[in-house]
Amino acid sequence: MNLILSTHNVTLTKAIEDHIISRINKLEHLHRYAINSRVTLERDQTKAPERQFSCSMRLSLPGPDLFAEDVESDLYTAIDL
Repeated sequence: MNLILSTHNVTLTKAIEDHIISRINKLEHLHRYAINSRVTLERDQTKAPERQFSCSMRLSLPGPDLFAEDVESDLYTAIDL
C-alpha cells in the first residue's frame, strides 16, 4: 500500500509520521485490499483554538473509497480520531 502524506502549516516530523503509520496499520482488516492512503494534516490559526488542527484520510479500495476527517485542538488527537 502506498502512503501519501501532505501537510499545510504543519512540520512533518518523524514522530508524527510514525504515529500516522501506526494508526494505519491498525486497519489490518482493510490493509490487504487498500491500494493507497492519502493523509492530509492542516493547521489553521484563524480558527478557534479547539479547532486548529485537522487530519483527513482517504483510503483507496476497490469500489468506493473510505474518507474520514476530524478537527481538534491537538494534532495527535485529530490523527487518532
